[in-house]
Amino acid sequence: MHPQSMVFCRRFTPLFSCERQMTQRMIEITSPVFIPEERLAADPGLTRLFGAERPLALEIGCGIGDFLIQMASRRPELNFLATDIYNKGCLKTCRKVEAAGLDNVRVVRLEARHLLEHHLSPGSLAAVFINCPDPWPKKRHRRRRLVNADFLALLRQFMAPGGELYFSSDFEDYTADVAAALATLPLWHNCHPLPYLPALESYPISKYMRRFLDQGETIHFLHWRLEPAAAEGELTAEPTVLPAWGRAVHG
Repeated sequence: MHPQSMVFCRRFTPLFSCERQMTQRMIEITSPVFIPEERLAADPGLTRLFGAERPLALEIGCGIGDFLIQMASRRPELNFLATDIYNKGCLKTCRKVEAAGLDNVRVVRLEARHLLEHHLSPGSLAAVFINCPDPWPKKRHRRRRLVNADFLALLRQFMAPGGELYFSSDFEDYTADVAAALATLPLWHNCHPLPYLPALESYPISKYMRRFLDQGETIHFLHWRLEPAAAEGELTAEPTVLPAWGRAVHG
């Protein structure tokens, strides 16, 4: 197998593919875990993708699947849809899912906004996980960051009542900006007294995160919930009770 050729900055899961020059040597993914977009289009509501009907969680930017495998193993009562724009990352994620024997995970290769706007139903997401997205660290590039007020307003349309949003970044200013944006939007509720946290109890740590932590760097976490009252007259899904790994760990 030939290595994938690409041009990118410091992240392997950038989510603004249309805004940067990038080439990829595409490797065919034949895993049953991988869902080509045409199959999504043929399955409105994604009702036939999984072997069992369960509440749906979405990971945006799954990388090579380290976080996803841990979370999906711990939460077998949820179905997990994972997306990334890198072909090779999707391939590695699929291999890990198969090796772990997980039947509650499917992987797609799509940009996050496209996936939301074209393939997900309003009120369908019980949880969303966004871990260490491309920080676009230069000030003049920060408008390119995926998670901002506009994206959060879009995401809200697809969250179930009581749906949980988890965000993490090793760039504190990015996390602070996301927390500030959430605070200005109606119906989002911070699950903790602090705007963001240095850790969440029992929250899975990927190899990527571990590399930063082992170097003495800090990962900054957010955990917010969409108020169930948000959905009156708009969203119809029932609230989903999620696990206790949302508790804060300080210090």
